[in-house]
Amino acid sequence: MRPSRPVLHRIRIADAVLFWPLLAYVVWGEVEPQIPDYLAQTSDKALHFGAYFCLAAMAAASFKRRGPAFVAVIGLIVLGGSLEIIQGFVGRDMSFYDELANAEGAVTGGLIGRVIVEYVRRRLGYR
Repeated sequence: MRPSRPVLHRIRIADAVLFWPLLAYVVWGEVEPQIPDYLAQTSDKALHFGAYFCLAAMAAASFKRRGPAFVAVIGLIVLGGSLEIIQGFVGRDMSFYDELANAEGAVTGGLIGRVIVEYVRRRLGYR
């Protein structure tokens, strides 16, 4: 069964709407002085990579064109760097390696998000 354009549009809108609560959670998690107990056993770098991977994949998939998706990924990388600087003022350690994990996650997520969108568009014949 081939989904219609309105269904794909609704999926893209839902993705764009759900991006914002996830972004708020990531920002809160980066500036919160104490790491939540349920995340304490997970690697810090894996958390950074995973958070920015999900954000970038969602952002890239919510745009019709590559240009805005690229800008969103760059924005997420800048946001991650800014939050690392802010961490120094809220009692957490700033880390270049955390920002590197953020950037790697954002680039990888953005690429995979776009690959999925392009595949779906080509496979279903939508241009």
